[in-house]
Amino acid sequence: MIPELPVEVHDAILEQGEIYEVGGSVRDRVLGVEAYDRDYLVRGIPMRDLVSLLGRFGHADWVGRSFGVIKFTFRPPDTDQRCTVDIALPRRERSTGPGHRDFEVDFDPGLTVQEDLGRRDFTVNARALRLSDGALIDPYGGRDDARARRLRLIFPEAFVEDPLRMLRALGLIAREGFEPDADLDARLRSDVALLRQVSPERIAEEFNKLFLLAASPSVALRRMEETRMLDVLIPELRPAVGCDQPGPYHAYDVYEHTCRVVDAAPARLALRWAALLHDVEKPATKQLVDDRVTFYNHETLGAETARRILGRLRYGHEMIEHVAVLVERHLFNTDMGDRGLRRLIRSVGPDRMMDLFDLRRADVIGQGMGAPIDDVDEFERRYTLELEAKRPFSRTDLAVDGTDLMNELDLAPGPELGRVLDHLLERVLDEPEHNDRNTLLAWAQAYLERNWSLVAAAILGTVAAAGG
Repeated sequence: MIPELPVEVHDAILEQGEIYEVGGSVRDRVLGVEAYDRDYLVRGIPMRDLVSLLGRFGHADWVGRSFGVIKFTFRPPDTDQRCTVDIALPRRERSTGPGHRDFEVDFDPGLTVQEDLGRRDFTVNARALRLSDGALIDPYGGRDDARARRLRLIFPEAFVEDPLRMLRALGLIAREGFEPDADLDARLRSDVALLRQVSPERIAEEFNKLFLLAASPSVALRRMEETRMLDVLIPELRPAVGCDQPGPYHAYDVYEHTCRVVDAAPARLALRWAALLHDVEKPATKQLVDDRVTFYNHETLGAETARRILGRLRYGHEMIEHVAVLVERHLFNTDMGDRGLRRLIRSVGPDRMMDLFDLRRADVIGQGMGAPIDDVDEFERRYTLELEAKRPFSRTDLAVDGTDLMNELDLAPGPELGRVLDHLLERVLDEPEHNDRNTLLAWAQAYLERNWSLVAAAILGTVAAAGG
């Protein structure tokens, strides 16, 4: 939870002007839930003076010069952690370009709070808490709507002005149990095409909030399908809708199963993305074989599709690979022996294994057939024992490194050196008790003697490349 502003900052602002807490944090405060972030509004103090004032208590970065927004970073009392909040002047704004990328903004310390609230999205977000006396400014009936769990737009063109508000609506519906009124529900369906204008990064941020903050993201995922938002945001999932899975293992079609797996997965971002995409290629691989349905290779194809989807949404390489590996390996066999387990740990990575276990458990729960997950629990226990035994799972875990091989066996840097290290790792995955320097050097020497032709080819290639 983001803490409130320190008292000394609050008091310093009140000496010159007014300060309000605004937006979602006010909604969350009234609903009694933790705030995802905090936004503040300051009246009566010119922007440059406000930046100077805040600089006395922390770092004030006027990042939104065209929007009148300051990123204020401070250290709350009794902690070493730093927090950042947005502090803005009242403003009016109008979108002037596609994707909500260009605006006409008029920020002015003299504008009223009511004028600022009038540019916001939903009535439940258009409230301000005056910090000087705790008064709630609520010009659009947001308190009554919040109590009724009713979601209403402040003005009809809200989605035209910023289409991302449609995703924010679904987030509120999933996180807080709001229901759209008739007008909002109709606009969620009629304005879907506007989402094509929104930048991928902003769409990803709304998915982040949904997956990290909603206990049941499926509420939003089902509405994405009903309103056809899914076709714009992740069209690769559309074939999953209505794709049946006959047989003894699944009670639902692929998309409904997917929604339930997402809900069953713990709220970790990569894990929930993997839950959403783990069966994305089932419809494309569905075949009838001997009176039963198969989805051969859907996990491998699904990993590539996951990379494409998350790349399109501008996620970083590490995040993309984390999700792709989970998708590719989600059908691991819990009956494998210790050697197989060590190879699985190596291919997945020790830091991803807990997500893989949780994905499998969620997958079983999402099947809807009441199947047990005891085998996954036992497999996790065996994994923990392997970690505690400090088994080697990567090159860096070997008792020798590349420098040792170059010094002891006269190897030169290059691909052949890497192949020798990989050979040693494969050996110690089978025989971890032999991960010692002398044994590994002997294995490396034997490998080189058996594969002298590869070494010679590597040398000749190096010489040729050097023009020898």
